[in-house]
Amino acid sequence: MEDKSAKGDALDDVRNRIDAIDLELLGLISERARCAQQVAHIKTAADGGQVQFYRPEREVAVLRRIKAANPGPLDGEEVARLFREIMSACLALERPLNVAFLGPAGTFTQAAAIKHFGHSVKTFALATIGEIFREVEAGSCDFGVVPVENSTEGVVSHTLDMFMTSPLMITGEVSLRIHHHLMSVTEDLCAIRTVYSHQQSLAQCRGWLDRHLPNADRVAVGSNAEAARTAATEEDAAAVAGLQAAEIYRLAVLAERIEDEPGNTTRFLVIGPQDSRPSGQGQDKTSLLLSCRNQAGGLHTLLTPLAAHGISMTRIESRPSRRGIWDYVFFIDIMGHRDDPKVALALENLRQASLLFKVLGSYPLAVL
Repeated sequence: MEDKSAKGDALDDVRNRIDAIDLELLGLISERARCAQQVAHIKTAADGGQVQFYRPEREVAVLRRIKAANPGPLDGEEVARLFREIMSACLALERPLNVAFLGPAGTFTQAAAIKHFGHSVKTFALATIGEIFREVEAGSCDFGVVPVENSTEGVVSHTLDMFMTSPLMITGEVSLRIHHHLMSVTEDLCAIRTVYSHQQSLAQCRGWLDRHLPNADRVAVGSNAEAARTAATEEDAAAVAGLQAAEIYRLAVLAERIEDEPGNTTRFLVIGPQDSRPSGQGQDKTSLLLSCRNQAGGLHTLLTPLAAHGISMTRIESRPSRRGIWDYVFFIDIMGHRDDPKVALALENLRQASLLFKVLGSYPLAVL
């Protein structure tokens, strides 16, 4: 009895300490929120109606500092996610952000938007990537989130094509590990006759579907969430989508993580009217749209300034320019911010060597 009593007293002591810490945390979070309100007042007084409340480079710097200073036992990523939500709530006190994503509700693009901005933003589902660009261009939404490439299936060509004519810039990036699940109103896998999903998701799960549903028709739709919404109305249909879609449309999950590649990851871009300032520590990226002169060794000549100035290129994709047959433009990602002296010099050399030269934006590398 004495041992149980001693253990009970020790447990009560720890729980009381936790309760006291919770109150301390609440007080500190409230103090931080009041500071955010003061920031809003100072910015409004100084800048009038042209206030930029959200600063990507500032938020990334905070998250990097938190991860570096984290003493444990919580993982650095977990601590950063907690602070991401605190910062999101504080920013909403200054002014809630309106963020457009590829809908309907429950898509991976919405999950990417929330991962980047936190749950306190207002997200708006739009039907197409083109609509996202138009709403942000019109100022109806502050930012948009669009998919740009998948580690298994490659680039999302429509997103790249929009940058050819849009004035919007890239302000950030989000990487999201993609897990696909098979869901339906029925719990009988043998009853499935049709599988709905986005064409890339169907491709990413081709092997599993070949093995388990070889006779089911595969129908590509605009998004995984749309697939879940459609499957919810048909008894012999299923959708390949994320767990959030299963919850929203009340579907039973028949099989989990059916993607063929375990490391399946999609990269999303955050687009807005302007890019970000340097975030420091060389942890920025710049995206470019280029075309080379129609001559032998044109691409080599185009890329020479990067090598000459020691600039690392992390990605290059080609797309038809739509100006003529076999004429291409190149989408290139390089390390560094366009305001970095070395990068600025390389970009000026690129401008002179290019037939078409457009900086799509400089932005911080994703922290989460």
